[in-house]
Amino acid sequence: MIGLIVRGLLVAGGAVAALLVAPDAENFSVVQGMVSVAIFAAAVLVVAVISRK
Repeated sequence: MIGLIVRGLLVAGGAVAALLVAPDAENFSVVQGMVSVAIFAAAVLVVAVISRK
């Protein structure tokens, strides 16, 4: 279950990172990871704001 969530985050992060960095760049995996963490943080923030109301 967790693996599926992480895989989805990395796919989404890879799609966004491909807009910013060339996929064959050496640091693509680092950018992909950073974007995935940002997407996860945004999702947690949205859930926190929605549940606060």
